Amino acid sequence: MYRSLIIFIAYLIVWYPSNGQNGAANQVDDRPNIIVIIGDDIGYADIGCYGAEIETHNLDRLAENGMRFRNFYNMAKCNPTRSTMITGLFQGDERSISFVPLLKEVGYSAMMSGKEHFDPWVPQRCYFAETFENAFTFWATTEYFVPPSGKFERPFYLNGVELDADDIKANIEPKYKTDFITDYALDYLDLMIERDQPYFLLLPYHAAHYPLQARPEDVAKYRGKYARGWDQVRNERFEQMKDMGILHQYTKISPPSDNTNQFRGAPDGWPEIRERFSKYFPWDSLSKKEQDEKDLEMAVFAAMIDRMDQNIGRVLDRVEAAGDMENTLIVFFSDNGSCPFDSNKDFDVPPGPTESYRCLSTPWANVGNTPYRLYKQNGHEGGANTHFIAHWPNVIEPNQITDSIGHVADLFPTFLDIADINYPAERYGQETLPLDGRSLFPIFTGDKPADRGSLISGHKERFRMFRNGKWKIVRENGADWELYDMIEDPTELNDLSKDNPDVLDEMVASYNNQFSY
Repeated sequence: MYRSLIIFIAYLIVWYPSNGQNGAANQVDDRPNIIVIIGDDIGYADIGCYGAEIETHNLDRLAENGMRFRNFYNMAKCNPTRSTMITGLFQGDERSISFVPLLKEVGYSAMMSGKEHFDPWVPQRCYFAETFENAFTFWATTEYFVPPSGKFERPFYLNGVELDADDIKANIEPKYKTDFITDYALDYLDLMIERDQPYFLLLPYHAAHYPLQARPEDVAKYRGKYARGWDQVRNERFEQMKDMGILHQYTKISPPSDNTNQFRGAPDGWPEIRERFSKYFPWDSLSKKEQDEKDLEMAVFAAMIDRMDQNIGRVLDRVEAAGDMENTLIVFFSDNGSCPFDSNKDFDVPPGPTESYRCLSTPWANVGNTPYRLYKQNGHEGGANTHFIAHWPNVIEPNQITDSIGHVADLFPTFLDIADINYPAERYGQETLPLDGRSLFPIFTGDKPADRGSLISGHKERFRMFRNGKWKIVRENGADWELYDMIEDPTELNDLSKDNPDVLDEMVASYNNQFSY
């Protein structure tokens, strides 16, 4: 009762119209600040508070003082996840809108720094330079260090204007993307804090998407720690996840698997190396030299996540110094599961330095997705189920783990809910589409959430998944639908499609009626 009263009081708004301006722009209120931090190609088990040996002390403290979800779905790939997050739709059209202008219209400042990547159906008016006051962006993927050529594969933009590499502001040399993305974010955060009004900061990092590049001092922390091999590390993470309660004790670990994606090609050259890159093989089958090379590969990947977490710490310190931590909702998740794809440009330069362009091998990606099956793009849990941390001391009790199911589509209605905004029926002269998500606020407060309804993930129809309650159908490479009971079998080891044809038919019909695009 007391907590409910506190929450209610936090949302009371006092209006002070001035000089004939809209009162929303001059309101004095205690609505929460919102910070959204996104990881890229980071597996479910690749952060400390979800079982990893990688040092993520800042994410861990958010989890310790906040809430972790066991089941939170993204859209299994970079661009559809971001498209769904910003529009609240699994798939939309020209009627889609962004939540960012809605926040700004009721007095929020809104700025962002990091990756931008949308599906073609997202209207240009939803893009970051169009919606945020300040936006430092790049599209899809680019290098971490400035390349030897002096030009990034894909350039950076400041409020829509392309920047040369020399024009990018960086507090640490040599320039490293995770660091200077945070530099811009901190400048924006300072601007918003000074205004004494609620703010929204979007911080979509690129770590730990390929190419595998990291500062040498970060790599040195992990060099040699993975010489025990992927089989042992995966089992250690699995046991740690059960011990900390992220996994229920009855959970079974899935067997290791190859990258089975038949639609994701690879560059030319090094055919023998590339043939093996997408395969799983036991660690003990490698020579000592090969084991050392793979230890380095994973050490660089871990270093990239570690560096991201260090920078998250910079953001948390700034929020704390401003006295804003108690009434700021901070969420962290990743856009898809760990990535096994071969986009290596060459195998002559080892992962890590500026000159390299290397990717994570399939067996290490399998470790990242512990205990689940398959990878990025797949609708199976290894591709679609992400860690999710929510931290908001005024509302969320510390050190909680929830079985409630969340989805990236839920963020749009959650932000409207906590900012006391009604979703508009019309916008830009046309009717808006109904949102596909539900507010997470009741989960944060320990109340009963609205009915979950159905949800989807997986990249395109060939990897689509559809979940309704405990039942889930999913397909791989466009093959027949598989059927799983996600309560009894969360790691999808027992396909029930042959044993329960009526359930399968009902699920497929429901999917086709609701979501078949």
